[in-house]
Amino acid sequence: MRSFDTVAVVDWSARVGPSSPRPSQDAIWLGVARQGTPSEPRYFRTRKDAEDHFVSMIEEEAAAGRRLLLTFDFPFGYPRGFAKALTGSDDPFAVWDWIAKEIEDKQDTERSNNRFEVAEEMNRKFRGLGPFWGKPDPDGWPGLPYRKAGISYDAIPEKRKCDEVAGTSSSCFQLFYNPTVGSQVLMGLPTLNRLRALPGVSVWPFQKHDSADVVLAEIWPGLIEAAVQEEAGDAIRDAVQVTRLALALSRLEPDKLKSMLSNLPNEAREEAWILGAGEAEVLTEQARGELSVPIPSRGRNSHVAGVLIPLKPPPLRDDCFALPAGVDWTPVDAALGLLRERLRCVVGQERVPLAQAGGRVLAAPVTARRANPPEANTAVDGYGFAHAGLGAGDQVLPLVDGRAAAGVPFAGVVPKGHALRVLTGAALPEGVDTVILQEDVTLGEGRIAFRGGLKQGANTRRAGEDVAAGAVVLEQGRVLTPADLALCAAVGLADLPVQARLRVAVISTGDELVEPGAAARAGQIYDANRPMLAALVRQMGHEPVDLGRVADDRTALRAALDRGAAEADAILTSGGASSGDEDHVSALLNEVGAMAEWRIAIKPGRPLALGIWRGVPVFGLPGNPVAALVCTLIFARPAMAVLSGADWSGPQGFDVPAGFAKSKKPGRREYLRARMRDGCAEVFKSEGSGRISGLSWAEGLVELSEGAAEIRPGDPVRYIPFGSFRGE
Repeated sequence: MRSFDTVAVVDWSARVGPSSPRPSQDAIWLGVARQGTPSEPRYFRTRKDAEDHFVSMIEEEAAAGRRLLLTFDFPFGYPRGFAKALTGSDDPFAVWDWIAKEIEDKQDTERSNNRFEVAEEMNRKFRGLGPFWGKPDPDGWPGLPYRKAGISYDAIPEKRKCDEVAGTSSSCFQLFYNPTVGSQVLMGLPTLNRLRALPGVSVWPFQKHDSADVVLAEIWPGLIEAAVQEEAGDAIRDAVQVTRLALALSRLEPDKLKSMLSNLPNEAREEAWILGAGEAEVLTEQARGELSVPIPSRGRNSHVAGVLIPLKPPPLRDDCFALPAGVDWTPVDAALGLLRERLRCVVGQERVPLAQAGGRVLAAPVTARRANPPEANTAVDGYGFAHAGLGAGDQVLPLVDGRAAAGVPFAGVVPKGHALRVLTGAALPEGVDTVILQEDVTLGEGRIAFRGGLKQGANTRRAGEDVAAGAVVLEQGRVLTPADLALCAAVGLADLPVQARLRVAVISTGDELVEPGAAARAGQIYDANRPMLAALVRQMGHEPVDLGRVADDRTALRAALDRGAAEADAILTSGGASSGDEDHVSALLNEVGAMAEWRIAIKPGRPLALGIWRGVPVFGLPGNPVAALVCTLIFARPAMAVLSGADWSGPQGFDVPAGFAKSKKPGRREYLRARMRDGCAEVFKSEGSGRISGLSWAEGLVELSEGAAEIRPGDPVRYIPFGSFRGE
């Protein structure tokens, strides 16, 4: 086989519209290396731009007499049986032709494509749900499931053989939610189908490639993940991947590359194959070292502790908080529904070491680098042997010299009919599949004796019985717990992709406010809201930005809001949220045309000013500390979770006996300061919103629905501990 002069690696994208003019993450990147020397990576805004460049590159390399290996980071085929079900033929190119005919890609003009409609059409070729799933709108494309739940992959496997060998993170049937490999396939195969029609082009492993001038092949950048993570500075990750992987493939000895291209299982003829699957260690080593070319950076993004932070998402629309026409009073559930529907993540992402990831929001699904347990091992201290070597009745087995312990494996083979001393956590050596507990054994000189009846595999743990290599262990949007960090460590993850912390500016408004501890004149009160709100923000996992007190002066408040928009991702104000003469928060938001005063049927609370200031969401809370706390917990807390990239979540409440009596009028949902004592919920002695001591006294809230109620001691009521609002 002729060696390759030039190796190129493409990181593909299925995005709808063009990528940003400035080089960015999650776009199309091309890395090229020629005879072990890398070139500066190229960035393409659209798939058409990229395809035009590939055609030119193929022509230029051929004209120069150079052999080209052009690789792409999406599957070239589907699991076995798929081609036959879709086209009636086992030929994978029949699938390419079918998809190329159906896909409409208007990325350059109308910023649209029909990949979800095409996936719907393919699903109709199969019985039941799927196999394709994932879409941006749960109510759109009825023939395409929103989630994977309920899809059976009995007839068609979910993953290809090479995906299992390489430990890839997702299936080619997944079209939405990261990683969207399935969408990349649908938007990439039409390009490959056109490239394979060019003179001298062969597609590996479907065609003979030994003498082809250009070979198209499938790769997976995850094979060199360890080398990519070592890249310092603020380099764009996708640019690093394609450059280092092209370099690694170019550095391989010709015989090694020939072996990777030649030694394939039968499944590859239909499913395709990932070049280098099972060779991650070799490729990673070749990918390391100082690069001789510059890698584009993330431009205006910050560099924090060696972690990359991509561009932030675009700001929210100015009208995102607008209430539907005719709405005046808003029930609590309706208000929460509107917030959940209209908000989305507004922060960027970064990678942080595992030890720093607690409490952070996971920015992408993470997969196990290796299985847990990585090897079959013993669950107890005892003696291991092959179950097939046992006879009937009681057993007497000679012992093999040595032992197996955790971290100190037994290097030899245990012959059938023999036993070996094993300790808890030790990898099972060859010849051992069953372990007997040491307490169930009589130990003699070089022998053990025990009763019969032990089942095969007893007292052992199978490799991967907890987590399989390549399995998704945590989903995007999860707030990471200490237990999550233990799981990630166990499956070999050293760092995690997380959302940048949501920065929340906190502002108190009002002429009557003075700083706690300062001299207070007649009519003045100490600012209780700001320290309370800042502490709540921090407790929720966000970063508070204290912008101090602002007098009832629009110029000063405008300056504070400008600063908040510049320094934070969201703004919390207290006071000035109603429509009085001195309610300047509402007035200023109205002035810029981005204000919605939500009159919510809630007690305490009611007025909640929501708006956008210079692209940043503003939550205008009531000035009363009790109402400010309740509105923050009920409305701002879940909203800020979504803004930070976490999933929307309501607090966990519990039905408990009432330790109080109350006659409630209809109309508003009420929240009473409460705590649990002697198995019952007792409430604070006064419902007055000015009784701040009740906030400190309380350990949670009793929630009473909008209807009228006569509550007597012992009646069931819903109690929500404050810990539920923190997600504990």
